[in-house]
Amino acid sequence: MLQGAGAGLLATLPMTIFMLMAWKRLPEREQYPLPPRLITRNVVQRVESPQELGDQKLTALTLLLHFLYGALTGSLYATLEQWIPLNPSLKGSLYGVSVWAGSYLGWIPAFGILSPATKHPWRRNVLMIAAHLVWGTALGVFTRLLDTHPLTVNQKYIDIE
Repeated sequence: MLQGAGAGLLATLPMTIFMLMAWKRLPEREQYPLPPRLITRNVVQRVESPQELGDQKLTALTLLLHFLYGALTGSLYATLEQWIPLNPSLKGSLYGVSVWAGSYLGWIPAFGILSPATKHPWRRNVLMIAAHLVWGTALGVFTRLLDTHPLTVNQKYIDIE
């Protein structure tokens, strides 16, 4: 599970870069904050005003939660992937789309955090599905890489065997 969390954390980087690059290509009227920011802002609003938190802290919290969620879902993937006899990239990309569907059509709207994906512009949904394909593909590759070359702690540094 720990290596899956590491793979999920690593896979969140190319996903985040893709999201930011693709967001800039959306029509201007659709360039409102991406879901991780909206989710963080909406959760923070339940506790305090996002304005009181400040823009920089909200951005830092958004990135922290986004990467932690990538690590959490990556650890879940690591417990399941060994029983699915598919290519790691395909297996990961299917999992990525499943995470998108379960999140943006499932638990996030169920908890009233964000409206379901069906209520958002189609281009933003395509962006987010593609971002989850990027994440899932990277997750599959990183998981396989860490399975064959596990991270081990060797005295004062991390060594890749």
